[in-house]
Amino acid sequence: MFDIIKLLRPHLRQINSYSSARDEYTGKVGIFLDANENTITTNNFNRYPDPHQHAVKTLIAGIKNVTIDNVFLGNGSDEAIDLLIRAFCEPKNNQNDNQNDNKSDNKNDNKSDNILLMPPTYGMYEVSANINNIAVISVNLTSDFQLDLDNIFKNINANTKMIFICSPNNPSGNLLKREEINLILEKFSGIVVIDEAYADFSSETSFVNELEKYPNLVVLQTLSKAWGLANLRLGMAFASKEIIQILNKIKPPYNINGVTQQLVAESLAQENQKNEMVKQIIFQRSILQEKLKNINFITKIYPSDANFLLVKMDNAQEIFDKLLLEKIIVRNRAKVVLCDNCLRITVGTQEENEKLLLALQNFEK
Repeated sequence: MFDIIKLLRPHLRQINSYSSARDEYTGKVGIFLDANENTITTNNFNRYPDPHQHAVKTLIAGIKNVTIDNVFLGNGSDEAIDLLIRAFCEPKNNQNDNQNDNKSDNKNDNKSDNILLMPPTYGMYEVSANINNIAVISVNLTSDFQLDLDNIFKNINANTKMIFICSPNNPSGNLLKREEINLILEKFSGIVVIDEAYADFSSETSFVNELEKYPNLVVLQTLSKAWGLANLRLGMAFASKEIIQILNKIKPPYNINGVTQQLVAESLAQENQKNEMVKQIIFQRSILQEKLKNINFITKIYPSDANFLLVKMDNAQEIFDKLLLEKIIVRNRAKVVLCDNCLRITVGTQEENEKLLLALQNFEK
C-alpha cells in the first residue's frame, strides 16, 4: 500500500522550507523594501520572480484540466527528476554499499534505496541517481522495446523507492503498453514516474488524467518539444497535492526566472499554434519514415509516437560520420543497449528532411 510519509526520507518529514520575501508578502502593489533588491535600477529585472509561478501554473492547470495544487514547475524536467530522487531515496552508506563505484549491479542493490529503470531510456534518470549516490536497478526493455514485466517485478525489492517509465520512449520513440504500466502502478508501493516528454506527438491519453486513481503517480511533461520552448528550460510534474507539496518544500526558492515565466505564459495562450506545429511534425514524420524505407542500407525504421525516428542501418557509425561532414547532425545511439547500429533522427522541416534524404541517397552510390 502506498504511504507517502513512510516513503519520504525521514529527515525531510519535519524540515522547514526556505521562506522567501515573496512567500511572506504576496501582494503586487507597495513599496518593496523586504528582499534586498536593487531599488535604484530602471531595468525590469531587479525584482525576484514569483517563487510559486502562480500565473503560469494557472494557465497550465487549465490546459491539463487539473488544479494548480497538482502542478510543479522545474528548471526543465531534469530538476523534477533530481528533486524526486532527493526527496524519497536515501543515499548509500558509503562504507558498506558503495563498493561498486555507483555501477548498477542488480544483485547488490538490495542493501540501500534504489530506483528501477528500463534501458534503453532517457539518460538523466541514472545520472541523477548517480549524483545523489542512489543505487540503480536496470531491467532492459524487450527486443520490441516493451516492458519486461516478469523481470521488473522480480527485481523490485524492499528498498525500491521509484520506477521511471518513459512513454513514448526515448530513444526508441514508441509508446509502452498502457495496461502494463497500469499493472505497475497498481502493484508497486513506491512512486511511479511516467515521463511523457513526447506525449503530444501520440494519440494516447495522458496519464495526467489518472492522478486521482493512482496516488503514487508522477507524470513528467515538458515545454521543450511540442511547444518549441527548449531554450526556456521549463519542465512540468503532475502529481497528488501531497507529492507536489514535498517538491515545493525542497526546491530552490526562485527556481523559475521571471523572463521564462513571462515568455511561457505568452506561449501558453497560443495553444492552437502548438497544435498546428504538432500536426506539421507528425505529417513530416510520416513522409520521412516512408522515404527512408527506400534507402538500401537502412534495415529497419522503428514505429514512432514521438518527434523522431530510431533507424537501424548497416555501419551506423560510418553513416553518422558522413552526415557530419555534410553538416547534418543526428544522434548516434549505436552503443546504447538494444540499439545496435541505430541512429536517432529528429523530424526536421521539409527542407531539412529533404537534405538529409538526399545525403543518404548519395551515400548509396
